[in-house]
Amino acid sequence: MELRTLRYFVAVAEELHFGRAAARLHMSQPPLSRAIKQLEAEAGALLLIRSPAGVTLTPVGTVLLDEARALLDHADRVGARVTAAAHTTTLTVGILGDGTDPGASRLAAAYRRKHPGIDIRVRDTDLADPTCGLRAGLVDVALTRAPFDETALTVRTLRSDPVGVVLRADDPLAGRGRLRLTELSDRRWFQFPDGTDGAWQSYWNGGRTREGPVVRAVQECLQAVLWNGTIGLAPLGHDLPPELAVVPLTDMAPSRVVAAWNEGDSNPLIRSFVEIATVAYAR
Repeated sequence: MELRTLRYFVAVAEELHFGRAAARLHMSQPPLSRAIKQLEAEAGALLLIRSPAGVTLTPVGTVLLDEARALLDHADRVGARVTAAAHTTTLTVGILGDGTDPGASRLAAAYRRKHPGIDIRVRDTDLADPTCGLRAGLVDVALTRAPFDETALTVRTLRSDPVGVVLRADDPLAGRGRLRLTELSDRRWFQFPDGTDGAWQSYWNGGRTREGPVVRAVQECLQAVLWNGTIGLAPLGHDLPPELAVVPLTDMAPSRVVAAWNEGDSNPLIRSFVEIATVAYAR
């Protein structure tokens, strides 16, 4: 059994759905289905029960899932040790957003447990570069939010968060239970600097061209709302000063927390980071 095929099986077994597993693995569904059928042929037993609602594990599949996880974990540790022996003992992580996110805290703790000898360097980046310096070679992997131009990058979604509009607490709209983007069309929105990724700027502008003050950091966004009555969007669930309020938007696509790295980068420390992040953010 090849490690790659076992990774495919683990993804299907954890997602319990071929479509979601294919998206997680960044591949189409037909080759994934063929790989699982080949694995069942090699095992000499049915591993999954397929149905229109998804899949369930057979008793044999449950045993293989436990063994595959252990084997892949061992393979990752071997890769990390080999990398360390080759003096690649540093992983630089770019972070954009709220570093107090429980998912990020769980990720940090789990990664330290698995790779205690790796020096983790964190680069906190501003809102002008959602890739956190990946394209400039400043980081190995980014923990950030989409959307942005994914050309030459590999991106895995870790979680999707609903989005709301940030207002002054005394704004007439602050007491509403929910809002639509059309109700904010006459407001000034904060903007990112010239040259910022177009998809990124468009998303945080609600898909339209807006006008407003230029900001580079989260605190600058909050201050623009507080001092100027500017509005902006933010994922729900983050603490705000009492002078500010956030109202959910009913017609805004969720904000995706993602891990991103350069396409083709085979560094096992990055692969391990992404796998641990997937579990950490799924809770």
